[in-house]
Amino acid sequence: MKDHLESSIFGDHEDTVDGVEHLDAGHPPEGAAPGATPSSRREMREQELAARRRGRGRGKRRGARDGAAGKPARGKPSVLRRLVVIVLALAVIGGGVAVAYKALRPVVEGFLESNDYPGPGTGEVRVTIEGGSGGTAIGKTLADADVVKSSKAFVEAANNDPRSAGIQPGVYTMKRQMKAADALALLLDPKNRLVTRVVIPEGLWADEIYARLSKASNIPVDQYVAAAKQVDQLGLPPSAKGNIEGYLFPASYEFGPSSSALDQLKQMVAESTKRLDDLQIAPDKMERVVTIASLIEGEAQNEDDRSKVARVVENRLAAKMSLGFDSTVNYIFKKRGVPTQEMLDSSNPYNTRRFPGLPPGPISNPGDSALKAAANPVVGPWLYFVTVNLDTGETKFATTYAEHQRNVAEFQKWCTDNKGKC
Repeated sequence: MKDHLESSIFGDHEDTVDGVEHLDAGHPPEGAAPGATPSSRREMREQELAARRRGRGRGKRRGARDGAAGKPARGKPSVLRRLVVIVLALAVIGGGVAVAYKALRPVVEGFLESNDYPGPGTGEVRVTIEGGSGGTAIGKTLADADVVKSSKAFVEAANNDPRSAGIQPGVYTMKRQMKAADALALLLDPKNRLVTRVVIPEGLWADEIYARLSKASNIPVDQYVAAAKQVDQLGLPPSAKGNIEGYLFPASYEFGPSSSALDQLKQMVAESTKRLDDLQIAPDKMERVVTIASLIEGEAQNEDDRSKVARVVENRLAAKMSLGFDSTVNYIFKKRGVPTQEMLDSSNPYNTRRFPGLPPGPISNPGDSALKAAANPVVGPWLYFVTVNLDTGETKFATTYAEHQRNVAEFQKWCTDNKGKC
Protein backbone atom coordinates (compact mmCIF):
# COMPACT_ATOMS: atom_id res chain seq x y z
CA MET A 1 0.00 0.00 0.00
CA LYS A 2 2.76 2.43 0.91
CA ASP A 3 4.60 1.82 -2.36
CA HIS A 4 1.38 2.28 -4.25
CA LEU A 5 0.70 5.63 -2.63
CA GLU A 6 4.24 6.86 -3.22
CA SER A 7 4.06 5.73 -6.83
CA SER A 8 0.69 7.54 -7.24
CA ILE A 9 1.87 10.78 -5.67
CA PHE A 10 5.45 11.03 -6.83
CA GLY A 11 5.22 9.08 -10.13
CA ASP A 12 7.37 6.24 -11.46
CA HIS A 13 11.04 7.00 -11.20
CA GLU A 14 11.82 5.38 -14.56
CA ASP A 15 11.27 7.34 -17.75
CA THR A 16 8.90 5.46 -20.04
CA VAL A 17 6.95 6.21 -23.15
CA ASP A 18 3.82 4.12 -23.72
CA GLY A 19 5.15 1.63 -21.18
CA VAL A 20 8.39 0.96 -23.14
CA GLU A 21 11.69 1.98 -21.65
CA HIS A 22 14.06 4.11 -23.74
CA LEU A 23 17.30 2.39 -24.60
CA ASP A 24 20.25 4.07 -26.16
CA ALA A 25 20.16 2.92 -29.77
CA GLY A 26 23.84 3.68 -30.07
CA HIS A 27 24.93 1.17 -27.45
CA PRO A 28 24.20 -2.49 -27.49
CA PRO A 29 22.48 -3.99 -24.56
CA GLU A 30 24.45 -5.48 -21.80
CA GLY A 31 25.73 -8.92 -22.71
CA ALA A 32 25.28 -8.47 -26.50
CA ALA A 33 27.99 -9.80 -28.76
CA PRO A 34 30.24 -7.09 -30.06
CA GLY A 35 29.66 -7.85 -33.63
CA ALA A 36 25.96 -8.47 -33.54
CA THR A 37 24.00 -7.14 -36.46
CA PRO A 38 21.23 -4.54 -36.04
CA SER A 39 18.66 -7.24 -36.61
CA SER A 40 20.14 -9.53 -34.05
CA ARG A 41 20.64 -6.65 -31.69
CA ARG A 42 16.97 -5.67 -32.10
CA GLU A 43 15.84 -9.20 -31.33
CA MET A 44 18.04 -9.27 -28.26
CA ARG A 45 16.64 -5.89 -27.13
CA GLU A 46 13.08 -7.10 -27.54
CA GLN A 47 13.86 -10.23 -25.55
CA GLU A 48 15.41 -8.16 -22.78
CA LEU A 49 12.40 -5.77 -22.67
CA ALA A 50 10.04 -8.70 -22.45
CA ALA A 51 12.05 -10.13 -19.60
CA ARG A 52 11.97 -6.81 -17.76
CA ARG A 53 8.21 -6.54 -18.15
CA ARG A 54 7.79 -9.97 -16.64
CA GLY A 55 10.10 -9.01 -13.81
CA ARG A 56 8.16 -5.85 -12.84
CA GLY A 57 5.37 -7.83 -11.34
CA ARG A 58 7.92 -9.43 -9.08
CA GLY A 59 9.76 -6.13 -8.37
CA LYS A 60 7.79 -5.31 -5.31
CA ARG A 61 8.35 -8.76 -3.89
CA ARG A 62 12.06 -8.41 -4.55
CA GLY A 63 12.14 -4.95 -2.94
CA ALA A 64 13.31 -6.15 0.38
CA ARG A 65 15.82 -8.41 -1.20
CA ASP A 66 17.10 -5.65 -3.47
CA GLY A 67 17.34 -3.27 -0.55
CA ALA A 68 19.25 -5.76 1.38
CA ALA A 69 21.68 -5.94 -1.48
CA GLY A 70 22.25 -2.15 -1.18
CA LYS A 71 20.36 -1.26 -4.38
CA PRO A 72 17.39 1.23 -4.25
CA ALA A 73 14.03 -0.23 -5.27
CA ARG A 74 12.96 0.70 -8.74
CA GLY A 75 10.04 3.23 -8.99
CA LYS A 76 10.85 4.97 -5.68
CA PRO A 77 11.11 8.83 -5.71
CA SER A 78 14.31 10.49 -4.72
CA VAL A 79 14.62 12.37 -1.40
CA LEU A 80 14.98 15.67 -3.26
CA ARG A 81 11.79 15.10 -5.16
CA ARG A 82 9.91 14.36 -1.96
CA LEU A 83 11.21 17.53 -0.35
CA VAL A 84 10.14 19.63 -3.32
CA VAL A 85 6.62 18.22 -3.23
CA ILE A 86 6.35 18.74 0.54
CA VAL A 87 7.51 22.35 0.22
CA LEU A 88 4.97 22.98 -2.54
CA ALA A 89 2.19 21.44 -0.48
CA LEU A 90 3.07 23.61 2.52
CA ALA A 91 3.10 26.68 0.29
CA VAL A 92 -0.38 25.90 -0.98
CA ILE A 93 -1.67 25.31 2.55
CA GLY A 94 0.04 28.49 3.80
CA GLY A 95 -1.50 30.55 1.00
CA GLY A 96 -4.98 29.24 1.86
CA VAL A 97 -4.47 30.12 5.50
CA ALA A 98 -3.41 33.65 4.54
CA VAL A 99 -6.47 34.15 2.32
CA ALA A 100 -8.77 32.75 5.00
CA TYR A 101 -7.22 35.01 7.65
CA LYS A 102 -7.65 38.08 5.47
CA ALA A 103 -11.28 37.24 4.75
CA LEU A 104 -12.25 36.23 8.28
CA ARG A 105 -10.32 38.84 10.20
CA PRO A 106 -13.06 41.55 10.04
CA VAL A 107 -15.67 39.00 11.10
CA VAL A 108 -13.61 37.82 14.05
CA GLU A 109 -12.78 41.37 15.07
CA GLY A 110 -16.48 42.26 14.80
CA PHE A 111 -17.31 39.53 17.29
CA LEU A 112 -14.58 40.56 19.66
CA GLU A 113 -14.93 44.38 19.40
CA SER A 114 -17.31 46.17 21.81
CA ASN A 115 -20.36 47.89 20.30
CA ASP A 116 -20.24 50.60 22.97
CA TYR A 117 -17.95 53.55 23.64
CA PRO A 118 -16.22 53.62 27.03
CA GLY A 119 -17.24 57.27 27.50
CA PRO A 120 -17.50 59.81 28.96
CA GLY A 121 -17.49 61.53 25.54
CA THR A 122 -16.20 64.81 24.18
CA GLY A 123 -17.44 67.95 22.49
CA GLU A 124 -21.07 68.94 22.14
CA VAL A 125 -23.84 68.04 19.71
CA ARG A 126 -27.56 68.81 19.64
CA VAL A 127 -29.83 65.85 19.04
CA THR A 128 -33.55 66.05 18.25
CA ILE A 129 -35.72 63.21 19.53
CA GLU A 130 -38.94 63.11 17.53
CA GLY A 131 -42.28 62.41 19.15
CA GLY A 132 -43.32 58.77 19.07
CA SER A 133 -39.77 57.46 18.61
CA GLY A 134 -39.07 54.02 20.05
CA GLY A 135 -35.79 52.71 21.44
CA THR A 136 -34.46 51.56 18.07
CA ALA A 137 -35.28 54.88 16.38
CA ILE A 138 -33.70 56.87 19.21
CA GLY A 139 -30.65 54.61 19.11
CA LYS A 140 -30.26 55.18 15.37
CA THR A 141 -30.56 58.95 15.83
CA LEU A 142 -27.84 58.88 18.49
CA ALA A 143 -25.60 56.57 16.46
CA ASP A 144 -25.95 58.78 13.36
CA ALA A 145 -24.79 61.74 15.46
CA ASP A 146 -21.91 59.63 16.90
CA VAL A 147 -23.30 60.07 20.40
CA VAL A 148 -23.30 56.30 20.87
CA LYS A 149 -21.24 53.72 19.00
CA SER A 150 -24.21 51.64 17.85
CA SER A 151 -27.97 51.58 18.00
CA LYS A 152 -27.70 48.09 19.51
CA ALA A 153 -25.72 49.41 22.49
CA PHE A 154 -28.42 52.00 23.23
CA VAL A 155 -31.27 49.50 22.84
CA GLU A 156 -29.53 47.12 25.25
CA ALA A 157 -29.15 49.92 27.80
CA ALA A 158 -32.78 50.98 27.33
CA ASN A 159 -34.05 47.42 27.75
CA ASN A 160 -32.29 47.26 31.12
CA ASP A 161 -34.01 50.44 32.37
CA PRO A 162 -37.86 50.52 32.52
CA ARG A 163 -37.76 54.31 32.69
CA SER A 164 -36.64 54.44 29.06
CA ALA A 165 -40.30 54.38 27.97
CA GLY A 166 -40.61 57.88 29.42
CA ILE A 167 -38.08 59.62 27.14
CA GLN A 168 -39.66 62.89 26.03
CA PRO A 169 -39.35 64.32 22.52
CA GLY A 170 -37.28 67.47 22.19
CA VAL A 171 -33.78 68.79 21.63
CA TYR A 172 -30.93 67.64 23.89
CA THR A 173 -27.33 68.79 24.17
CA MET A 174 -25.13 65.69 24.33
CA LYS A 175 -21.51 64.65 23.89
CA ARG A 176 -20.00 62.63 21.09
CA GLN A 177 -18.90 59.05 21.81
CA MET A 178 -20.76 58.62 25.08
CA LYS A 179 -21.31 55.34 26.84
CA ALA A 180 -24.83 54.18 25.89
CA ALA A 181 -25.98 53.99 29.53
CA ASP A 182 -24.79 57.59 30.11
CA ALA A 183 -26.61 58.80 27.00
CA LEU A 184 -29.79 57.13 28.24
CA ALA A 185 -29.48 58.75 31.67
CA LEU A 186 -29.14 62.17 30.04
CA LEU A 187 -32.30 61.65 27.97
CA LEU A 188 -34.25 60.51 31.02
CA ASP A 189 -33.65 63.79 32.86
CA PRO A 190 -36.24 66.37 31.63
CA LYS A 191 -33.95 69.17 32.78
CA ASN A 192 -31.69 68.38 29.83
CA ARG A 193 -34.37 69.16 27.24
CA LEU A 194 -33.74 72.40 25.40
CA VAL A 195 -37.27 73.74 25.21
CA THR A 196 -39.17 76.93 25.83
CA ARG A 197 -42.10 76.16 28.11
CA VAL A 198 -45.01 78.57 28.38
CA VAL A 199 -48.58 78.29 29.64
CA ILE A 200 -51.23 80.39 27.92
CA PRO A 201 -54.48 80.70 29.93
CA GLU A 202 -57.92 81.10 28.36
CA GLY A 203 -59.33 84.48 27.46
CA LEU A 204 -56.10 86.50 26.92
CA TRP A 205 -55.80 89.11 24.22
CA ALA A 206 -53.22 88.52 21.49
CA ASP A 207 -50.86 91.23 22.76
CA GLU A 208 -50.98 89.66 26.24
CA ILE A 209 -49.99 86.35 24.70
CA TYR A 210 -47.09 87.99 22.81
CA ALA A 211 -45.76 89.33 26.11
CA ARG A 212 -45.88 85.88 27.72
CA LEU A 213 -44.20 84.21 24.76
CA SER A 214 -41.50 86.86 24.68
CA LYS A 215 -40.74 86.45 28.37
CA ALA A 216 -40.33 82.69 27.97
CA SER A 217 -38.35 82.70 24.72
CA ASN A 218 -36.46 86.02 24.92
CA ILE A 219 -37.76 86.84 21.45
CA PRO A 220 -38.78 90.53 21.30
CA VAL A 221 -42.51 91.28 21.27
CA ASP A 222 -42.06 93.19 18.01
CA GLN A 223 -41.16 89.94 16.26
CA TYR A 224 -44.46 88.38 17.35
CA VAL A 225 -46.38 91.42 16.16
CA ALA A 226 -44.60 91.20 12.80
CA ALA A 227 -45.17 87.44 12.56
CA ALA A 228 -48.91 87.90 13.18
CA LYS A 229 -49.05 89.93 9.95
CA GLN A 230 -47.63 87.09 7.84
CA VAL A 231 -51.16 85.94 7.09
CA ASP A 232 -50.23 83.63 4.23
CA GLN A 233 -48.04 81.52 6.54
CA LEU A 234 -50.11 81.39 9.73
CA GLY A 235 -52.66 78.81 8.59
CA LEU A 236 -55.70 80.88 9.55
CA PRO A 237 -59.11 79.84 8.15
CA PRO A 238 -60.37 82.05 5.30
CA SER A 239 -63.24 83.36 7.47
CA ALA A 240 -60.71 84.94 9.86
CA LYS A 241 -59.74 87.39 7.11
CA GLY A 242 -56.16 87.54 8.33
CA ASN A 243 -57.00 88.39 11.95
CA ILE A 244 -55.06 86.16 14.35
CA GLU A 245 -57.07 87.23 17.42
CA GLY A 246 -59.04 84.26 18.68
CA TYR A 247 -56.81 81.61 17.08
CA LEU A 248 -53.92 81.52 19.56
CA PHE A 249 -55.21 78.49 21.37
CA PRO A 250 -54.63 78.62 25.15
CA ALA A 251 -52.62 75.61 26.34
CA SER A 252 -49.25 74.55 27.69
CA TYR A 253 -46.62 74.74 24.96
CA GLU A 254 -43.05 73.62 24.48
CA PHE A 255 -41.06 75.23 21.69
CA GLY A 256 -37.69 74.10 20.41
CA PRO A 257 -34.59 76.25 20.96
CA SER A 258 -34.50 77.31 17.32
CA SER A 259 -38.22 78.09 16.92
CA SER A 260 -39.00 81.59 15.68
CA ALA A 261 -41.89 83.86 16.63
CA LEU A 262 -43.65 82.78 13.44
CA ASP A 263 -43.08 79.09 14.26
CA GLN A 264 -44.68 79.52 17.66
CA LEU A 265 -47.72 81.42 16.40
CA LYS A 266 -48.23 78.85 13.63
CA GLN A 267 -48.21 76.06 16.20
CA MET A 268 -50.85 77.82 18.28
CA VAL A 269 -53.06 78.55 15.27
CA ALA A 270 -52.77 74.93 14.16
CA GLU A 271 -53.92 73.79 17.59
CA SER A 272 -56.92 76.10 17.42
CA THR A 273 -58.04 74.97 13.97
CA LYS A 274 -57.54 71.35 15.03
CA ARG A 275 -59.94 71.83 17.93
CA LEU A 276 -62.47 73.42 15.58
CA ASP A 277 -62.10 70.54 13.15
CA ASP A 278 -62.70 68.11 16.00
CA LEU A 279 -65.97 69.94 16.69
CA GLN A 280 -66.82 69.54 12.99
CA ILE A 281 -66.97 73.28 12.42
CA ALA A 282 -66.72 74.13 8.72
CA PRO A 283 -63.93 76.61 7.82
CA ASP A 284 -66.45 79.25 6.71
CA LYS A 285 -68.20 79.00 10.12
CA MET A 286 -65.08 79.06 12.26
CA GLU A 287 -64.93 82.83 12.67
CA ARG A 288 -68.47 83.02 14.04
CA VAL A 289 -67.92 80.18 16.51
CA VAL A 290 -64.59 81.62 17.69
CA THR A 291 -66.11 85.08 18.12
CA ILE A 292 -68.97 83.77 20.27
CA ALA A 293 -66.52 81.61 22.23
CA SER A 294 -64.40 84.70 22.93
CA LEU A 295 -67.48 86.49 24.30
CA ILE A 296 -68.14 83.50 26.55
CA GLU A 297 -64.54 83.69 27.87
CA GLY A 298 -65.05 87.37 28.65
CA GLU A 299 -68.43 87.00 30.38
CA ALA A 300 -68.62 83.57 32.07
CA GLN A 301 -66.29 82.73 34.91
CA ASN A 302 -67.88 79.40 35.87
CA GLU A 303 -67.90 76.33 33.66
CA ASP A 304 -71.61 75.68 34.18
CA ASP A 305 -72.52 79.14 32.89
CA ARG A 306 -70.71 78.95 29.54
CA SER A 307 -73.36 77.12 27.55
CA LYS A 308 -76.07 79.39 28.98
CA VAL A 309 -74.14 82.53 27.97
CA ALA A 310 -73.86 81.04 24.48
CA ARG A 311 -77.65 80.61 24.44
CA VAL A 312 -78.18 84.25 25.50
CA VAL A 313 -75.99 85.37 22.61
CA GLU A 314 -77.97 83.31 20.09
CA ASN A 315 -81.33 84.44 21.55
CA ARG A 316 -80.42 88.12 21.45
CA LEU A 317 -79.05 87.86 17.92
CA ALA A 318 -82.28 86.15 16.85
CA ALA A 319 -84.30 88.95 18.50
CA LYS A 320 -82.07 91.58 16.85
CA MET A 321 -81.10 92.99 20.24
CA SER A 322 -77.69 94.47 20.99
CA LEU A 323 -75.54 92.17 23.10
CA GLY A 324 -74.56 94.92 25.54
CA PHE A 325 -71.43 93.10 26.79
CA ASP A 326 -68.90 94.96 28.89
CA SER A 327 -66.18 92.57 27.70
CA THR A 328 -66.34 94.00 24.17
CA VAL A 329 -65.86 97.50 25.51
CA ASN A 330 -62.91 96.36 27.62
CA TYR A 331 -61.34 94.92 24.47
CA ILE A 332 -61.45 98.31 22.79
CA PHE A 333 -59.45 99.92 25.58
CA LYS A 334 -57.53 96.80 26.64
CA LYS A 335 -58.62 97.44 30.18
CA ARG A 336 -60.30 94.82 32.35
CA GLY A 337 -62.98 95.44 34.96
CA VAL A 338 -66.23 97.40 34.93
CA PRO A 339 -66.14 99.95 32.07
CA THR A 340 -66.50 103.63 32.80
CA GLN A 341 -69.29 105.66 31.21
CA GLU A 342 -66.76 107.23 28.87
CA MET A 343 -65.75 103.78 27.68
CA LEU A 344 -69.37 102.75 27.24
CA ASP A 345 -69.97 105.75 24.99
CA SER A 346 -67.23 104.68 22.55
CA SER A 347 -68.17 104.66 18.87
CA ASN A 348 -65.82 101.77 18.12
CA PRO A 349 -67.66 98.96 16.24
CA TYR A 350 -66.57 96.52 18.97
CA ASN A 351 -68.87 98.38 21.40
CA THR A 352 -71.80 95.94 21.56
CA ARG A 353 -73.69 98.33 23.83
CA ARG A 354 -74.15 100.67 20.93
CA PHE A 355 -74.00 98.38 17.90
CA PRO A 356 -76.20 95.30 17.33
CA GLY A 357 -74.93 91.92 16.29
CA LEU A 358 -71.60 90.30 16.89
CA PRO A 359 -68.42 92.39 17.14
CA PRO A 360 -66.22 92.50 13.99
CA GLY A 361 -64.10 89.64 15.32
CA PRO A 362 -63.05 87.68 18.40
CA ILE A 363 -62.25 89.70 21.51
CA SER A 364 -59.95 87.10 23.11
CA ASN A 365 -58.49 83.66 22.54
CA PRO A 366 -60.99 81.08 23.79
CA GLY A 367 -60.24 77.66 25.19
CA ASP A 368 -61.76 74.28 24.54
CA SER A 369 -64.81 74.55 26.83
CA ALA A 370 -65.82 77.94 25.41
CA LEU A 371 -65.52 76.60 21.85
CA LYS A 372 -67.71 73.62 22.74
CA ALA A 373 -70.31 75.87 24.37
CA ALA A 374 -70.39 78.18 21.34
CA ALA A 375 -70.75 75.23 18.97
CA ASN A 376 -73.51 73.58 21.04
CA PRO A 377 -75.37 76.07 23.30
CA VAL A 378 -77.86 74.67 25.77
CA VAL A 379 -81.54 75.16 25.02
CA GLY A 380 -83.19 77.96 27.09
CA PRO A 381 -85.24 81.22 26.95
CA TRP A 382 -82.73 83.55 28.59
CA LEU A 383 -82.08 87.00 27.20
CA TYR A 384 -80.15 88.54 30.09
CA PHE A 385 -77.45 87.68 32.59
CA VAL A 386 -75.31 89.54 35.06
CA THR A 387 -72.47 88.51 37.38
CA VAL A 388 -73.61 89.38 40.88
CA ASN A 389 -70.38 88.47 42.70
CA LEU A 390 -67.05 89.24 41.06
CA ASP A 391 -65.11 87.20 43.63
CA THR A 392 -66.97 83.95 43.01
CA GLY A 393 -68.15 84.64 39.48
CA GLU A 394 -71.75 83.86 40.40
CA THR A 395 -73.97 84.77 37.46
CA LYS A 396 -77.75 85.04 37.29
CA PHE A 397 -79.81 84.60 34.12
CA ALA A 398 -83.18 86.15 33.35
CA THR A 399 -85.87 85.89 30.70
CA THR A 400 -87.54 89.27 31.31
CA TYR A 401 -86.07 92.70 31.68
CA ALA A 402 -87.73 93.21 35.09
CA GLU A 403 -86.12 90.05 36.43
CA HIS A 404 -82.84 91.19 35.05
CA GLN A 405 -83.12 94.54 36.80
CA ARG A 406 -83.49 92.81 40.15
CA ASN A 407 -80.30 90.90 39.42
CA VAL A 408 -78.53 94.11 38.48
CA ALA A 409 -79.56 95.65 41.80
CA GLU A 410 -78.02 92.68 43.59
CA PHE A 411 -74.77 93.29 41.73
CA GLN A 412 -74.77 96.98 42.59
CA LYS A 413 -75.23 96.16 46.26
CA TRP A 414 -72.25 93.83 46.08
CA CYS A 415 -70.15 96.62 44.63
CA THR A 416 -71.23 98.91 47.46
CA ASP A 417 -70.28 96.28 50.00
CA ASN A 418 -66.94 95.63 48.29
CA LYS A 419 -65.56 99.06 47.46
CA GLY A 420 -62.70 99.16 45.01
CA LYS A 421 -63.62 95.85 43.35
CA CYS A 422 -66.04 97.16 40.77
